[in-house]
Amino acid sequence: MKKYYHENEEKFNNPKEKKKRAKRNAARRTMEKAGMVHKHDGKEVDHKKSLKSGGSNKRSNLRVLTRKQNRSRKK
Repeated sequence: MKKYYHENEEKFNNPKEKKKRAKRNAARRTMEKAGMVHKHDGKEVDHKKSLKSGGSNKRSNLRVLTRKQNRSRKK
């Protein structure tokens, strides 16, 4: 992880990227509070309508997928 972070330090420290990461983390917390996901359970929170396309972090726009399902989905 350390090497990856160092190689991508600009991406991690970019204010625009930090803001996007904060929104994704907020979505995860929303689903954790609802009891839908837990730490280290192999599940990811997906936005039905992506944040990039104007989607929100409202519960109605979130769904739980396995990591494999989420990463293989056509965006």
